[in-house]
Amino acid sequence: MNLVLDAMGGDFAPGHEVEGALMALRLAPGRFTIDLVGQPEAIRAELDRMGISGEPPFGIVPASQVVSMHDHPAQAVKAKPDSSLVVGLKYHAEGKADAFISTGNTGAVMTASVFILGRLPGVSRPTVFTFFPTVTGSNVLIVDAGANVDSKPEHLVQFAQMGAIYAGCVFGKAAPRVALLNVGSEPGKGTELAKEAHALLSARPGLNFIGNIEGRDLIRGTADVAVCDGFTGNILLKFAETIEPFISYALAAELPEAGFDEDAAARVQAALHRACRGFDYEAQGGVPLLGV
Repeated sequence: MNLVLDAMGGDFAPGHEVEGALMALRLAPGRFTIDLVGQPEAIRAELDRMGISGEPPFGIVPASQVVSMHDHPAQAVKAKPDSSLVVGLKYHAEGKADAFISTGNTGAVMTASVFILGRLPGVSRPTVFTFFPTVTGSNVLIVDAGANVDSKPEHLVQFAQMGAIYAGCVFGKAAPRVALLNVGSEPGKGTELAKEAHALLSARPGLNFIGNIEGRDLIRGTADVAVCDGFTGNILLKFAETIEPFISYALAAELPEAGFDEDAAARVQAALHRACRGFDYEAQGGVPLLGV
């Protein structure tokens, strides 16, 4: 399996991309090959910085332009045809790679993927999801997590179907429980978007739709897939990222007051960090763009 990695995407490119590629090849020898797409001189400068001489253990696909985090997605894709993002996705579309990976501009990744790879039949809006830990030990898949800030009821149905397929294939769920994230459990609750989506989801054959759930039901593990628009999903995602740091900060202030010495407090903090790994975005890695 060959992977093509956008070496110029993300806040710390290409340093973290080069380091990540080398680490992946070292930790999983022989499982895959990697091509980095981007500015060759910048990639080689990172290798020099790391003291690596000679031919690198990965390929380098030249691309002169960079799509930044501040670029407008559609405009960037059209104005920067030789960007690492566009060149990498074309490399994938031509069958030279089995997967394309980027930590860059999410909107640009989605836009370029639609233009270059195309949408799956029946999908009008590709989507991304996030994992949310539960007290049952499994994860609930929250979709959409920010790719589509404005959504229509039929889009939420598509998100639900793609999420259910992913949960079935990857998590082994025979009939994933799909729920609509809402402000109440009753069918008539919520915005017009939520009410119309509820009606469509209830009528969708083959979908194990269990109705509305509230935010507190996520951690309880009430559903395997929780559907919402990207605006709601991204707010939830960003809030979840603050849970572990807040508890850790609060404990740091309270443990000495409760009589914990420095060693005991350190053990409690370490246990907390392990318990909250599900909320740590650095531990979760990336997620696939569904629908392309």
